[in-house]
Amino acid sequence: MDDAMRRRAWWVVVGALLTAVCAGVLAPVTLSALSTGGAVATGTEAMRAGRQAERLGVPSPDLLLAVSQRTGVSQRTGVSRRSDGDRGAAVRDGTATLTEKLAGHRDVETAWSAQTTGDTWLRSKDGRTLLVAVRLKGTDKQRKQVAPGVVAAARSAVPGMRVAPSGEVWADREIDETVERDLSRAELLAAPVLFVVLVFAYGSVASALLPVLVAALAIGCTIPVLGLLAQVADVSRVAVNAASAIGFGLAVDYSLFVLARVREETSRGADLHTALSSARRSSGRSVAFSAAAVTVCLATALVVPVPMLRALSLAGMTVTVLAALVALTVLPACLRLLGSRAQAWDPLARWRRARTGDGSRFWHRTASTVTARPLLAGGLAVLLLALLALPFTHARLGIVDERTLPSSAPAAAAAERVRAEFTAPPERLLSVVVTGPRATDGAAAYGHRLARVPGVTGVRVARVAPSDEAFVLLAATSVAPGTPAADTVVGKVRQLPAPGSVAVGGRAAEAVDTADAVLGALPWCLSLLAVGLLALLGAFTRTPVAPLKALIVAAASLGASLGALVVLFQDGHGGAVLGHFTATRTLDASTLLFVLFIALALSVDYEVFLLGRIREEYDRCGDNRTSIIEGVARTGRLMTSAAAAVAISTAAMATSHVALLKLIGIGVALGAVVDAVLVRGVLVPAVMAALGPANWWAPARIRTPLLITTPVKKDGS
Repeated sequence: MDDAMRRRAWWVVVGALLTAVCAGVLAPVTLSALSTGGAVATGTEAMRAGRQAERLGVPSPDLLLAVSQRTGVSQRTGVSRRSDGDRGAAVRDGTATLTEKLAGHRDVETAWSAQTTGDTWLRSKDGRTLLVAVRLKGTDKQRKQVAPGVVAAARSAVPGMRVAPSGEVWADREIDETVERDLSRAELLAAPVLFVVLVFAYGSVASALLPVLVAALAIGCTIPVLGLLAQVADVSRVAVNAASAIGFGLAVDYSLFVLARVREETSRGADLHTALSSARRSSGRSVAFSAAAVTVCLATALVVPVPMLRALSLAGMTVTVLAALVALTVLPACLRLLGSRAQAWDPLARWRRARTGDGSRFWHRTASTVTARPLLAGGLAVLLLALLALPFTHARLGIVDERTLPSSAPAAAAAERVRAEFTAPPERLLSVVVTGPRATDGAAAYGHRLARVPGVTGVRVARVAPSDEAFVLLAATSVAPGTPAADTVVGKVRQLPAPGSVAVGGRAAEAVDTADAVLGALPWCLSLLAVGLLALLGAFTRTPVAPLKALIVAAASLGASLGALVVLFQDGHGGAVLGHFTATRTLDASTLLFVLFIALALSVDYEVFLLGRIREEYDRCGDNRTSIIEGVARTGRLMTSAAAAVAISTAAMATSHVALLKLIGIGVALGAVVDAVLVRGVLVPAVMAALGPANWWAPARIRTPLLITTPVKKDGS
């Protein structure tokens, strides 16, 4: 029997390794198929206005090239020093040459400037800098790829001029490069600390390597799956980074709880086969339900029409299922092959007071104290969580731009220069498209009314359709996109009477529509989430009370984490601790929701393991308080170890120079720590103790034990 089981274990491990090799071979092809995703909601009025304006010949620029005269370089370039007038003429000539060259570039769809359109908004206030707006060919991904070549061609076309690139595509490209570089550094910083935590949690170096194996297999196999999904959906490369973070956290959780149960059973005298069987029936069931619950949490994000969020959701769902599958198949096979060697070499044995799977004396005392005075302990925990959540009441949603980079970054510095030197920076323009029978008859009157809207500083006719059935106006505003003032201007422009159907686009309109789309989808999203989790947790605990309590407690935990993010990032109070970053007074909608769903997934993950153990103890002893104390004591150290691993790996992102990455790292880390320590360690035991036997009420009382085991005496009989 043992030989047959070992052979099956070898087949499982070999199959997993072959799968990993195939995934590694396919990874480069898969990554090339992924897109860059989008933080702007689809199907909105702003998107429709952009498409209509482009069809009418008024595209939005992908690149902005600020052209100015170099100073103090005459000896290097051969350009003689000129007076201000001569310098301005040289810039105008250079801009005309540059626009003509770029118009014929193979990767440029169109290029325009003040010299070709007469648009004075493309000329700086002092006339010394001119903008060349460039629309690139291809998809978002292709535009990012060709942008450096276009900028290089622009600089070579006017070697005596200074050409500073900015714009959405250039900023997105620099953000991607900085994120990739910073993630690599964060992983190197976190790796040694994580290894110590894993050795402490698992009790040996050999066992500490097992969750790394589980995570590597799950994440590696996720990448080809995302490549397949990219054929039918917009899947961003950022999703790979998300899958890595989620996959590692869940691999640690699932591996730790399976290994802890195996250690617990073997400490009672059971042999390895019996211990693995018991772990499969108890922790294995919890892993399966946890994976299902996490998948439900992330699947509900598909309701929100933001491409990047949907990509992150698909990545999270895929890696969750694979992490559970690997933990329930490959991990037991490895434990069977390693045998007693799985517990070999514990460098912390001298300081270790308990083994993995043993009850924690600290958490036993904590649970005893909390359950003795549940109303006091629970009330204090709720008060603290409410205070932490209070700032979330003034949260504002926006969309990411170059300000997520440090102010010293070239893209951010160039964009700030455009904002400071130009009367109407392109990011502050609203494109107003009016369509309808003979709409142009009222164009002049409509333009005058539009110019009188508070916050609008100027209006220019950009295009009139030859059919007289459409025209495009560009309205310059004095307010930055994403601010309350900009939202007000967009609303007033959309409400303005017009001689036809109106669609308003531009950066400010995109921010408004994205926030509205997210808020509009949230009720459906949360409803589906509640129904799915209630059904899953109800089946897991066999009572409707525990799932309702779990959702309420999870909401309190999430509110605390999100409130902290508002204080740190939206209000800008985290600069002193997290390093300097630009506080935009908004939080990116897709990023914030991603953090919310990941934090919720971790909360449900910890809830499943805690409830599973408490229910198991209740089925054995029938006493509510005893089962709570024993369940918390048995899982407290495991959950805090798992939360510490997740917090360390994600908090390392705070070293990034990108504020967006800081927000994700700190948000997930705070969510994991607050939930594992304050919520699972204090609030949940307090609530369950206060509810008493009502925790386990069900319409039809079913007393079938959650786990049927035969107690093993310490002598092995």
